[in-house]
Formats: sequence, structure tokens, C-alpha cells
Amino acid sequence: MRSDDSESSLSGESANPQTHGHRISVPSKPTLLIVSWLDALTLVAFFTIVPFLLRRRRLGRSSLARLKSIMAPSKDALDTVVEIKRVQGEVKIAQILVHPIKSCKGTSVQSALCTPEGLENDRRWSIIDASTKNVLTARELPTMVLITPRIEIDENSASGGSLIVTFPIESGSTDFSTPLRPTEDILKTWRRLSDISLWESPAIDGYITECLPPSTSSPSQILSVFLKREVYLAYKGPIPREYGPTATFPDLKGSVAFQDLYPLLFMSAESTSALDEWVVAMESEGRANGRQLIGEEWRNGGVKVERFRPNIVVTGAGPFAEDGWTEIAIGNSKEEAERAPPISLVSKCQRCLLPNISPETGVRDKAVPYKVLMKHRIGIDPLAKMKPYVGVNGVPTGSGVVKVGDWVDVRKYADDPL
Repeated sequence: MRSDDSESSLSGESANPQTHGHRISVPSKPTLLIVSWLDALTLVAFFTIVPFLLRRRRLGRSSLARLKSIMAPSKDALDTVVEIKRVQGEVKIAQILVHPIKSCKGTSVQSALCTPEGLENDRRWSIIDASTKNVLTARELPTMVLITPRIEIDENSASGGSLIVTFPIESGSTDFSTPLRPTEDILKTWRRLSDISLWESPAIDGYITECLPPSTSSPSQILSVFLKREVYLAYKGPIPREYGPTATFPDLKGSVAFQDLYPLLFMSAESTSALDEWVVAMESEGRANGRQLIGEEWRNGGVKVERFRPNIVVTGAGPFAEDGWTEIAIGNSKEEAERAPPISLVSKCQRCLLPNISPETGVRDKAVPYKVLMKHRIGIDPLAKMKPYVGVNGVPTGSGVVKVGDWVDVRKYADDPL
């Protein structure tokens, strides 16, 4: 068939269109066949899809309204202006958590050395993809939270002790240990990396960690089997990984190991009680409306602070009181805290889905706490009003030991005159 015949057919005109003195269109046989099929498909669509959409619209209106009611940010959240809660009583440290390997289980300790880079041994290690050298987190591999690093101090050891890493018994993975603070001689035997990647940081240096005897498998091999992905266990190298300023601290300078952004994360213990109240209310409301977005297992609450991976948990100031703080200090007593080097609270901690992962099971919940936070904890940061926040990032200006029970002196608030 010639191309002009094809064009004539498609235009709906024959090559000889004159009949009874009038110009008319006479569809060719292929066109009639195509049109008949199109008509048939149109009829099928009309009598099947349209009724379905109409039924869906009628049936879905009430469900959609209920969903919007449950999930819509509360008016208080939308209108939130951070409430500055002036401290009326004693504020003390309730818990100290060190996370030696980024995104793995935290270790609760009674005391820790606090430095401008954060708590000693906190996030000094990370698990990285063996191919891309990207730092991996529980956001991608939720079972990382089931890996338990434990610090064992040995002052008689040249390495200061060991980092002992254990796994759930049912995994069948082999526990291992590695030097806590590897010496220069040890580091010379480890493979050095200079291209580790974490968020938007410039390339980070590190070493591929090796085991202490008698283990014959390397930490990277053991972790690769557990995570079902080829990975390395990396120890942070000596080149500083610098962080940048924030909107309220434009001259901020310093460095960290494998923390997301800043050296420390503070959180109020009472915040989990407030979260529990919101969780229970949303679960009850969803059950009553027939649109249960929050599972029945949350009927009595039970959100644990460990889900948020803070370093220092304080008590005595009330839920989310740290939102309004900009400078604190820590000491054994009120008087000592008043003389201690300040800790600047430089930004609020924006939350993702990682806290939805249970520290006990490694399973990500579909709603808690993220959807609860989206209802109640947005509008906290004026630069990102539709993002949820819990906790604040801290930058120490000096070094010293912090202990559970220490006094927290709140020196400056966000509404203090400049």
C-alpha cells in the first residue's frame, strides 16, 4: 500500500470522493474495522469503569472524610509557635545512650566522656556498602537495629578495651570483637578508605575494621552474612569531618564522626509520655471510625525513647521543653553546672521513618510514631513547617564527664533578647 493511500484512509476520504455532486467521506475497510473496535472498547469502558467510579465515589466519601480527620494535622500543630517553657524545678540527666556503630542498637551507660565531637565512642563506626562506600542506616536495612555493640573498657590494654558485637541467637551469626581505640600500629594493618559517603558531606576517611583473635572471619564478612548484603565495618579516620552553621548559629564550626549532623542529640523523657497519649487517642479514634491506621498493639501506648536514638535524655522540664532552649550546661550539682562549659543547642532534629523501626524486632511500623508526629509535631521549625521534629542537636564547647543524675542548667532560651 502506498503512503498516500494510507494517509487517505486515515483522513476518512476515498481516492474518488465525488458522489451525487456532493463531496462525502467514505471510510475504507481498515478504517471501519478500527472504528468498530474503538466503539466496542468505548462501550465496555462506559458500562464497567464509570459505574465502578460512581460506586467508589459514593462509598469512599465517608472513609475519605474519616481518613482526613484522623491524619490531618491538628489545629494546634498547624498554628504551632514553639512554647518557651521556663524551667521551674530541677532538670537532670535521666539516661545516657552511646551508639558505637551508626544505626545499630544503643548502649545505656551511667557515665560518658563528653567532648566537642560528642560522647566518647559514639558513632565511631559505621556500616558501609562495599561497592559504593555509602554509609548504610536502618532506613535501608531495618535489621541493623538488632546488632548490639557493647563497650568493654580495659585500661591495661593499649587499645583501651574492646568493642564486642553480638547478634540475635536465632540469626546464627558469629559474635566478634575489635579494638576499642585501635593504635597506630593496628591501623597500619587495616585497609584505609578515603571515599566514604554520608549525606552531603565531603568524602570521609576511615579504616576497614578487623577482628581481635581468635576470630577467623572479619567483621565485614560476618555483617555481610547477617545483613544479606556485601558491606564493610568502617572505623572513622583522623581527618575531621566538619559540619556547617545553622540559621541561628551562623558562625558554628566543628567536626563529628559518623553522626548525621551534629555531635549530640538531647531529648526530654516526658516527650514519650505525650506521644503515648497521642498514639492511644489516634488508635481509639481510628477504631471508632472504622479506619484503624494505628494497630491495636498500640492501644496502651508504649513508644520508647530508644526509637529516637538520643544521646542524653533529660527529665524534669516536661514534654518537648528542649524546643525552646538554646544553651545549657551540665554538672554534678547546680553550682557546678552554672560554672561548666556551655553546650549550644543549635537546631531541632527533623524526623524521618527510622523511629518507626522497633529496637526489639527490627520491624518497621506503618504509622507509629511518624504519622502521630505529623499530626502533632509540625510547625516547630519556621524553615520547614510541614516536617515533624523531636529533640534538639547540641554542640559542646568543652570536655568533661557527664553522668546519669547530673544537673542540667538551662542558661538561654529562644525568646531571650539578643
